[in-house]
Amino acid sequence: MVDKFLIIKYFIAVLKKIHFYFLFILLFFIQNIFAQVTTVGDNNKIEIINGNSIRNIFIDDSTSFRTLAGNAIVKQGNTKLYGDSIAINSRTNIAEVFGHVHINDADTVDTYADYLKYEGKERMAYLKRNVKLTDGKATLVTNDLIYNVATGIATYQGGGKVINGSSVLTSSDAIYFSDTKDVFFKKFVQLKDPKYNIVSDSLKYNTATKIATLIAPTIVKTKEGKTLRSKNGTYNLETGYAQFFDKTFISDSTFSATADNMFFDEKTGVYVLDQRAKYVDSVNHMIVIGNRIETNQKTSSFLATQKPVVIIVKDKDSTYISADTLFSGLRKNDTSFKQKIAKTTLNADSSFAKQLEFATNPKDTSKNYYTKIDTVNNKPMLTKAPQDSVRYIIGYNHVRIYNDSSQAVCDSMYYSTEDSVFRMFRNPIVWKEKNQIMGDTMYLFTEKQQPKRIYVFNNSIVINQTNATMYNQADGRTLNAYFIKGKIDYTRIKGSPAETVFYAQDNDSAYIGMNRCSGDAVDVFFVNEEVRKIKFINNIDGTMYPMKQIPTDKRFLKNFKWEDKRRPKNKLELFE
Repeated sequence: MVDKFLIIKYFIAVLKKIHFYFLFILLFFIQNIFAQVTTVGDNNKIEIINGNSIRNIFIDDSTSFRTLAGNAIVKQGNTKLYGDSIAINSRTNIAEVFGHVHINDADTVDTYADYLKYEGKERMAYLKRNVKLTDGKATLVTNDLIYNVATGIATYQGGGKVINGSSVLTSSDAIYFSDTKDVFFKKFVQLKDPKYNIVSDSLKYNTATKIATLIAPTIVKTKEGKTLRSKNGTYNLETGYAQFFDKTFISDSTFSATADNMFFDEKTGVYVLDQRAKYVDSVNHMIVIGNRIETNQKTSSFLATQKPVVIIVKDKDSTYISADTLFSGLRKNDTSFKQKIAKTTLNADSSFAKQLEFATNPKDTSKNYYTKIDTVNNKPMLTKAPQDSVRYIIGYNHVRIYNDSSQAVCDSMYYSTEDSVFRMFRNPIVWKEKNQIMGDTMYLFTEKQQPKRIYVFNNSIVINQTNATMYNQADGRTLNAYFIKGKIDYTRIKGSPAETVFYAQDNDSAYIGMNRCSGDAVDVFFVNEEVRKIKFINNIDGTMYPMKQIPTDKRFLKNFKWEDKRRPKNKLELFE
């Protein structure tokens, strides 16, 4: 029995030791846990830094305050609160600051107000009356501000403004992000600057970069008088560089432009219009349409690509020009250039005038008509009043021209508003009603958008369609065609020799034969766009063939080629 008793006593002693060690270990962990909790709590607690007068106020067992009066300062982490007086609820970790409120957040953001309620647990600041927040770049002003010190996000509702240098932004609501310096403005947004005035319902603005980001329909007006409308894009108010998307419109007293995408740099004056672009030159009455248009406001030039069309606007008969590439600019008014063109005109006409006057029958009433025409054309062709500069248009590759009175195609083209002359190169063709004029190089002189005169250099030919199978023709080295009120009146062809194919008619307008002739010069007269008479000058040689005896190889001149398939039938074809 003694042995059993000793054994039981031994086990009891062992159990007591185990229990002691267990309790010791448990208390050790509990102590560490509480120590950690206490440490965390202390870091979140609002600490008192200074107060000329500090009091403890007990309301009940669960509510007590510590009040600081005079030069009151408290802090939580890197955030310091200043004020005339501060009341701290230790249990809720809430502080109320009264008078000359100042929040300094890690020396990066300073906020001022008349009143502050600060919730230490969430690090939320509620400021009222005469609120001002500044980050060194800009100042936010409002009467009611919620500032999340932890995230650096501030919001106001009910009106406020942000002052950033010379720019002042006002709105009903706003959200400010201190880390990125972005401000999102909402409702009745307006940005005023010496250079700009921006109005929108919503706007994003960065106070560091001074970039305004459009996120809603917005109107921008500049001090130069430009108005811009867009709903998506960015505008750098510092550099003047902007990019916009989703259909943007800009205009001033001299031009207007619209495109799906628009980019411009105010310093260089370069605008890029991309996709469904349209540019209107109000001064020169021109419209440019294309998928890409680059303009330079400083040089008043533009480059249009991707199916571009230029429209020279007139009330009743606008001219449409298309090409692979279209360029327009200004050049200095050069009188020598004008004299050169005039000299070319005189040399081409004067010899014809003398020969024609000599060869004309005195009884022919057309003699006076010739004299009148030659007198006009012996004057300088370019009589427009001089000016500092004139606008020109250049077309490259696959040029097509259309208006209601005439149509043309060529490989390349130069047009000047100074003289209204289309200079067309590489196999140009002009159509007027049933008439087609071709050559190596061609000058089309216009007046009020209607043809006035055509001068063709080398391999010239004029073709008049009489019906589906018969064509009156005249070709030579050079050709001059003259128009009255937009209708072709007569042509002069000079060659070595000049040749014609003409289908003669009797008094009943029935065709009686084909006359094929040649001479040093040929004059073809038209009435209502139809050939009515042909005259030859010097070294005349020809044959008249009855209608049923016309040789097949004599029906067409060597340069004949009816190009009606290439003729623009309407203005819409130029946009295809």
